[in-house]
Amino acid sequence: MSNVDKELEGNKVMPFSDHLDELRQRLLNSIYSILISIFVSFLLIKPIINFLEIPAHSIRLLQLSPGEFLFVAIKIAGYTGLIISLPYIFYQIILFISPGLTSKERSLILPAVLGSGILFFLGLLFSWWILVPAAVSFFIKFGADIVEPIWSIERYFDFVLLLMSSTAIAFQLPVLQFILGSLGIITTEKMISNWKIVVMFSAILSAVITPSTDPLTMSLLSISIIFLFFVGTGLTYLSESIKAKTLSSSH
Repeated sequence: MSNVDKELEGNKVMPFSDHLDELRQRLLNSIYSILISIFVSFLLIKPIINFLEIPAHSIRLLQLSPGEFLFVAIKIAGYTGLIISLPYIFYQIILFISPGLTSKERSLILPAVLGSGILFFLGLLFSWWILVPAAVSFFIKFGADIVEPIWSIERYFDFVLLLMSSTAIAFQLPVLQFILGSLGIITTEKMISNWKIVVMFSAILSAVITPSTDPLTMSLLSISIIFLFFVGTGLTYLSESIKAKTLSSSH
């Protein structure tokens, strides 16, 4: 049995004070991991910034006020450190909640936490690889024959970081559907019957969480949300099928 399994199979009954001590230790471990990740990210801030500047192509990014680049570097290091430490934070969450769960609850929550982490990073990649370049390209071409695009470095990175983080959060939709479906709160049939509402909701959500107002970025994000909805519907259907087979075999 691995160390992780041993920790997960630890004492399920413990005094309330011990629960508080464990919660405190898990929180401290998570905070330490974030601080260390932020520190390391700040040491490597120039390569990280160069990487995030790739979608800007040949756009000149200017420091418009004293210390602007320093504040941008700290902000980017904070975002990067938090993202890097997320797997370890998820690990701490699993270790804390797992001993108190039944085997059925554990079979639900562990895949949900794992899937949430994977989808979060997929959302970041999708945003950086697809949405950010599309939005930047739109803004460069729009009015290019009238004005020369010279952007504030702070405004550019605020735009990129907000779009990436909001997309990563939107990518949690299949996990939410899976949890609700597994708990019997909503069925696959109900999800499919409300697909028109989902399409409308995806358009509104894309308009709200997208920092830009260009139709291309909002359309791409809206389409991705609709696709994720049907992925979540498929996972819910799979969960219902497995549950039905388990019930039939038990009788």
